[in-house]
Amino acid sequence: MSRPNILLILSDQMRYDVIGPGKEYPVQTPNMDRFAAQGRWFTQAFSPIPVCCPARQSMLAGRRAETFGGNWNYGIGMQVASLPPEHYNWVREYKDNGYHTAFLGKWSISQSHGPEAFGFDDVDLGKSYAAMRKEKYPDFSFPKEKYFLGHNDPVDVEDSYTHYLAGMTIDRLERYAGQDTPWVMSVNFPEPHPPCQPSEPFSSMYDPKAVQPWKSWPDTFENKPYIQKQQLVSWELDGMTWEDWQPVVARYYGIVSQFDQAFGRIMDALDRLNIADNTVVIYSSDHGDMCGGHGMLDKHYVLYEDNTHVPLGIRWPGHVQPGQSDELVCHSLDLVPTLRHIAQFPEKPANFPDYEFHGHDMTPMLKGEKPADWPEFVVATYNGQQFGLFTHRMYRTDRWKYIWNLTDVDELYDLDNDPGELKNLIYQPDLKPMIQDMRKALYRELERTGDPMVVGNPWMVTQLYEGKKL
Repeated sequence: MSRPNILLILSDQMRYDVIGPGKEYPVQTPNMDRFAAQGRWFTQAFSPIPVCCPARQSMLAGRRAETFGGNWNYGIGMQVASLPPEHYNWVREYKDNGYHTAFLGKWSISQSHGPEAFGFDDVDLGKSYAAMRKEKYPDFSFPKEKYFLGHNDPVDVEDSYTHYLAGMTIDRLERYAGQDTPWVMSVNFPEPHPPCQPSEPFSSMYDPKAVQPWKSWPDTFENKPYIQKQQLVSWELDGMTWEDWQPVVARYYGIVSQFDQAFGRIMDALDRLNIADNTVVIYSSDHGDMCGGHGMLDKHYVLYEDNTHVPLGIRWPGHVQPGQSDELVCHSLDLVPTLRHIAQFPEKPANFPDYEFHGHDMTPMLKGEKPADWPEFVVATYNGQQFGLFTHRMYRTDRWKYIWNLTDVDELYDLDNDPGELKNLIYQPDLKPMIQDMRKALYRELERTGDPMVVGNPWMVTQLYEGKKL
């Protein structure tokens, strides 16, 4: 069998609960639903850091972003490091082993280096889209008032960015289909990141008055970190009722359905070109989106399910057993060992003999099996952004979520009985032994993965490992 092609499709800020088998809300995504049924769908996939740039850097490197200084998004005031080109990344390893590589769409890996520096041969960041749009729609610009809450886009859906990027992708598929060289293609949609701007028929597909609240609405923020309620003030969202949020969420629904149509065109092209059977298709998102959950916008300063739980599906006909996998996975970290296994690379990269991957190989799960030593938890991190620095770490099991907030009250949620994470149980006396165990387990995992808040920092032994915290 020839070496398989790799098609990695990423959306930006896609909530788990609006797409595929994890859908809890009435969003129309027939193409994603079909894709999920044809491959393996991971019901418990999580972003290791719910911020665009570090999450995507982590997905290239297979390591936690903090280990190379990617603590938050670059380009928003505070200076921050990012993944350097000379660092290991799996795309370059594929390239070094004879693959043609392509990058299309949104670039969020480095402020100072483009995709070419990281091993991508064919690069198109969609810069011609703005010129096309300006030429065809010269008199339109989006209102600036409450810009991040979104607006409907009057352009024809065929001129929308979702469909433009799908067209770019299909163009590459047609070019590569007749070649003997296997390829890796990374396709990066900026949707449904706010502001959501769907075109017709998607902008009117969902009646705002019919949009029901997220299970994480409303939140009183009782016994929770100060920064959460402050988020509403910082974004000027305080005082918004669900009626105010309904049109915002309706637009989110709309752009998700619009993305789904674009995604379907790419999948149809694989079938038409007879390359679907030899193409591993991976779909996921860098992280989720609050979109009114807990009354918040975007994704910052919290580690709720709204922004950490992400969709993840892998399809490879004849090799991946269709169905669902319920194991907890940290997608950016676990994908890299999995991609290396698919390519049958040696245990260690040739040019990085001492490199340690932070994730685990998921290929047994692709066959419907569960590895005996698979972790029973996932860890996510956050370090701050435009409203200031705020460090916290999440330890999540099937039922419980513990959040270590280094400079504020910790959080504990019973996801079975409180799926919206509205009641913080951190001070419940009978749960103290379990909390202590989770703190120790979190400490050990942070130590294993080189987290700078633990490694070389003896001050945190007392607070986290020994559990001496108010």
